[in-house]
Amino acid sequence: MEQRVHTTRDGNSVIVLTPVGRLDITTAWQFRLTLQECISKQSHHVVVNLGQVNFIDSSGLTSLVAGMRDADKVRGSFRICNVHPEARLVFEVTMMDSVFEIFETEEEALEGVPRGVA
Repeated sequence: MEQRVHTTRDGNSVIVLTPVGRLDITTAWQFRLTLQECISKQSHHVVVNLGQVNFIDSSGLTSLVAGMRDADKVRGSFRICNVHPEARLVFEVTMMDSVFEIFETEEEALEGVPRGVA
């Protein structure tokens, strides 16, 4: 999984995570721990780029929901972008596409990161 820090024009740090392959029962727990650590120790703002995730199951969705809740608790932001077409169907069928802030591109997700807690 790629992890990098992006600094917005107004000085906010945003962690960009790019998991690769499957986000399922075998990988979701480690992904969840990475999200938790990023939000608690690095930045309250996270963008998850799902462009390289071609499969996601309920465990993967659960890890994303947990990350969103962690960011909400510290008044941060949690955004998803570039959802792979095969994974997008899972978001639509479960109606999670209405729960998450989902952007077409990483640039769009990074543009509107709220000011405040960094």
